[in-house]
Amino acid sequence: MGIEFEHVTKQYGEAPPAVGDFSLVVPTGQTTVLVGSSGSGKTTLLRMVNRMVTPSSGRVLIDDEDIAGQDPVKLRRRIGYVMQNSGLLPHRRVIDNIATVPRLNGVAKKQAHERALELMDLVGLDENLARRWPAQLSGGQQQRVGVARALASNPNILLMDEPFGAVDPLVRSELQHWMGRIQAELHKTILFVTHDIAEAIALGDQIVLLKNGGAIAQVGTPADLVANPADDFVSSFLGLDRGELDLHLQQTAHGTLVLDSRGRPAGRLAAGQELP
Repeated sequence: MGIEFEHVTKQYGEAPPAVGDFSLVVPTGQTTVLVGSSGSGKTTLLRMVNRMVTPSSGRVLIDDEDIAGQDPVKLRRRIGYVMQNSGLLPHRRVIDNIATVPRLNGVAKKQAHERALELMDLVGLDENLARRWPAQLSGGQQQRVGVARALASNPNILLMDEPFGAVDPLVRSELQHWMGRIQAELHKTILFVTHDIAEAIALGDQIVLLKNGGAIAQVGTPADLVANPADDFVSSFLGLDRGELDLHLQQTAHGTLVLDSRGRPAGRLAAGQELP
């Protein structure tokens, strides 16, 4: 299930456009990362896909169908959505948080709970956490529950808005590696938002580097951007002009670790990815 943006814009009052004339094809079954600083419009673009934001002009299509004519509630229930702070319902236990969308879609409680337990195993959560409240989990565990909830209705599309931004660097690296393994198994169409270029390189099949207002600086694979930056803006954002993205790889028992110029972990490569 593919996503396409056709000349979308978003204007709020008299302010400069949050997004101006943005077009992009998000390939089916791959991870596309929107990366850029604050004001680049990346979250606005992501939320256009599930109609949480309505474009001022242009169209967003899913499988060649304009979503403007679709019921927004039904649309959201067939698209997974993961946000930075997990967005878990604090008054519902883990198993019921994961089962939320299937239950809203009319799935029986027993069946929804069985599906929730399957997903807990998929995302690496022990079954004994099922009856806990969100506040009793670590930040990394909460994010895993958030991803499990997003996958509960088996959506083809997964929207992820800075999902690992609120956890510490070591947990973030672990979550990136885990997310890469899940994507290698499930092949969802993922639109992932981050401000962290190292995270974009670790997770993205396609990276879209944005300037202010949703202007595209460059689109390409991680190797494309690192080896052939389009201009000085791209080089500067990647830190190539300062040697900050002098990445190298280290093989470990848990996969390929991406290290920066100071030898610090910058993420892990998704299955099948390579850097030049």
